[in-house]
Amino acid sequence: MDMDSASTVVLQALTQATSQDTAVLKPAEEQLRQWETQPGFYSVLLNIFNNHMLDVNVRWLAVLYFKNGIDRYWRRLAPHALSEEEKMSLRAGLITNFNEPVNQIATQIAVLIAKVARLDCPRQWPELIPILLESVKGQDGLQQHRALLTFYHVTKTLASKRLPQDRPLFQDLASGIYSFACSLWSHHTDCFLQQIYARNEVAALSSLERTLLSLKGSNICTHANSHINNAMWWFFVSGRQVGPDSTCREKLEKTIILYTKVLLDFLEYHPCPFIPLIQRSLEFAVSYVFTPAGEGVTFERFIVQCMNLIKMIVKNDAYKPAKNIDDSKPESLEAHKIKTAFFTHPTLTEIGRRLVSHYFLLTEEELAMWEEDPESFGNSTSRHTPCTEVLFLDIFHNYSQTLTPVLLDMVQNLQGQLNVNSHIITCQKAVLYNAVGLAAYELFDNVDFDQWFKNQLLGELQVSHHRYKLIRRRVIWLIGQWISVKFKSDLRPLLYEVILSLMQDPDLVVRELEAAFCNLLIMTGAPYLESIFGLLFQLLQQVTECDTKMQVLHVISCVIERVNIQIRPYVACLVQYLPLLWKQSEEHNMLRCAILTTLIHLVQGLGAESKNLYPFLLPIIQLSTDVSQPPHVYLLDDGLELWLVTLENSPAVTPELLRIFQNMSALLELSSENLRTCFQIVNAYMYLSAPEFLQNYAESLCRSFCDLLRDITNEGQVQVLKVVEIALKVSPILGAHMFQPLLPAVFRGIVDGERYPVVMSTYLGIIGRVLLQNSSFFSSLLAQMASECGQEMDHLLGSVIEMWVDRMDNITQPERRKLSSLALLSLLPSDNSVIQDKFCGIINICVEALHDVMTEDPETGTFKDCMLMSHFEEPKLSDDEEPPTEQDKRKKLLALEDPVHSVSLQQFVYEKLKAQQALMGDEGFGVLMESVDTELVRQLQEFLQGF
Repeated sequence: MDMDSASTVVLQALTQATSQDTAVLKPAEEQLRQWETQPGFYSVLLNIFNNHMLDVNVRWLAVLYFKNGIDRYWRRLAPHALSEEEKMSLRAGLITNFNEPVNQIATQIAVLIAKVARLDCPRQWPELIPILLESVKGQDGLQQHRALLTFYHVTKTLASKRLPQDRPLFQDLASGIYSFACSLWSHHTDCFLQQIYARNEVAALSSLERTLLSLKGSNICTHANSHINNAMWWFFVSGRQVGPDSTCREKLEKTIILYTKVLLDFLEYHPCPFIPLIQRSLEFAVSYVFTPAGEGVTFERFIVQCMNLIKMIVKNDAYKPAKNIDDSKPESLEAHKIKTAFFTHPTLTEIGRRLVSHYFLLTEEELAMWEEDPESFGNSTSRHTPCTEVLFLDIFHNYSQTLTPVLLDMVQNLQGQLNVNSHIITCQKAVLYNAVGLAAYELFDNVDFDQWFKNQLLGELQVSHHRYKLIRRRVIWLIGQWISVKFKSDLRPLLYEVILSLMQDPDLVVRELEAAFCNLLIMTGAPYLESIFGLLFQLLQQVTECDTKMQVLHVISCVIERVNIQIRPYVACLVQYLPLLWKQSEEHNMLRCAILTTLIHLVQGLGAESKNLYPFLLPIIQLSTDVSQPPHVYLLDDGLELWLVTLENSPAVTPELLRIFQNMSALLELSSENLRTCFQIVNAYMYLSAPEFLQNYAESLCRSFCDLLRDITNEGQVQVLKVVEIALKVSPILGAHMFQPLLPAVFRGIVDGERYPVVMSTYLGIIGRVLLQNSSFFSSLLAQMASECGQEMDHLLGSVIEMWVDRMDNITQPERRKLSSLALLSLLPSDNSVIQDKFCGIINICVEALHDVMTEDPETGTFKDCMLMSHFEEPKLSDDEEPPTEQDKRKKLLALEDPVHSVSLQQFVYEKLKAQQALMGDEGFGVLMESVDTELVRQLQEFLQGF
């Protein structure tokens, strides 16, 4: 594209593409799309968005097209990739000036520079960082800000690179720019403080923006020791100087949060260098969160960060001495000493009391919300509840001797008080019950819970006054926490009755909590299962909020999971209702996720009977796992899990079940974290109906696997190859034929001596199956490979046997070790000189496998192959064991036909040696046996006694 003539037409197209008129817009977009792959197009875009005289919308669009082009065409091997010459010119043009006047465009330019840096820095773009640092040092305010913005995005992007070769490059880069970024942060902090004192808010805001960017662009924590006093003082002073209505307030809070995040990251990744900061960090966090010093200064996110800082210091294993003090590292003892000196009895008492009495309390707004909309309240989380509760647990666990008397004293002071009109007593009781529930395991030896239940808590549950619902909620939750810790079984019937009556309570929050508590009760048996399930189902229909329906579905799932097949008589109503709920939830993907989870447990509970759900179930699986359908973004994980359990529990394949597999090719292309589940689904189809499945889908599956194996980790390769191994196990003839394109690579891997042991083990498992169960196919594969390698077949076979013997130690599974010996023995009897030459190695493998699988009968002194299976027995299950799935049964039946479980290795060795002796004659066979180590021969004879 000629630059002079092109600029005008591209500018015109971009202008038309910003039009509101679709008749003008659409042709312009199409024209721009066609130019995307034209040489020179991105150079024109660069000139356009760097021209500040042009319309902002046009420049914005030019930046976006440029950014999209980096994703599609910047990589060297991409289709229609940009030439190296044009990329060099573009890189130079991107960093000629940092003076973009429009904030949004400046941010986009910084992001696209970072995208290029990720691919080209530092090798192809060594000048980027030096130019950025030079620009940041400049006196021009706009230039400095834009360079800082770019610097932040570049360092953030480079830090995200994960390949091993990239990490040292980034570390070198970071060490070169670190101290400068640190000094920049310090300088802008000082400027901000001076301007705040001078009441110059405009200048202060500008300095604060630069402080924030320089803090983001550096890993400040490695020099935090030299800055921590300054930073704490800075926060303390500026927090009071900058009021809630100040223009600087939001930026200041962001900077404070980022600073505490830096401290937390330093603590997490470098606990030992953090030790000098423990004392000041604890003083800082505890004073602001647990003393009056924080009043009027702290804000919610900061409180959460401070609590996280305290928690991480308290529970950090690097700061604890070893059980045997003499084995402790000096730094651990030093940290422990600092913590012990800080967490005195008064400090711990104050932290414990304030956590419970202040941070656990519901606010007036939260209590009002409960009154007005109990369902919404039940789905909300208090201000910092999760963080507060975790900190309470960690502090209590580590300092229980100090805090147990404090908590029990607080409880004792409120014992016996049932004043429904006292709002203060009600709230105090609620938070104390919360604390005692959280600390149930720590308080095990200090609380007689059974007596407390009978004498106090049972009475609390029976107070029906509407102001007491907070207490009812907390008491039933408290019992839920203690029931698995300490609760007499003879009190359970009494508790069941209370639960059932409370399940019909008009206060929805309490009812939800009873529902959540049901799954704990189910552990003890099912005398009330029908009642509980019926009430849960009734509640599911009555509630209207999606979040509440999700909670109730979660409890139903837990109940089904706990009682498994015992649920079957009670699920008819749920089965009828779920299709309606699914239809109603079309706009609520998270509710649909909850329905999928319920269906997963329902299918597991119903087992083979789940086939009756197929008209409803299979279309849901189809939709949830179809990547061309927008809902898959939310539903895919649960949809795949449901697909898998449906297959595992299916009594027989159906055309509809088979048809869903059309979704799999696109799923395998994603190469996402769901790959493992996808492989399990493929395996389940093979166990269910290998012939139909392989004939319909093996060709496309094989193509997908070939693509995957080109770009996948060793662990991923093993998962792919295990699928092939199962195909050969289930259907040796058809499996080998269908997955033939994959087998040459497996063969080559063995001959070349694949160095990753687990991959090599899988290779040998696959070739072992082919050799043992499809010998004619093995011969044709051997011939194919010999032709490709330009070697004699016998020579190649010798190489395979030699490598097999050499790498037998890579195989750890006893099944595969036995398979290897059976496979190599299947080459006998043979007059082939190569096989006879490797005879010693084959015997070596056989003796190793015999040691693996043979067990000695102590009475008779004879040996027996422990892997043999003679018949299929239905296992006798205890009450808490899950019954076998249909797939478990299929695997057992398959195992009965598998040579590994149906052929006695002892007998097979004997028969093959006998046949080899018959072929060679006694004298020739004697010479052959002389090639075997005498100790091996002795062990072999011992195993073959009685034959």
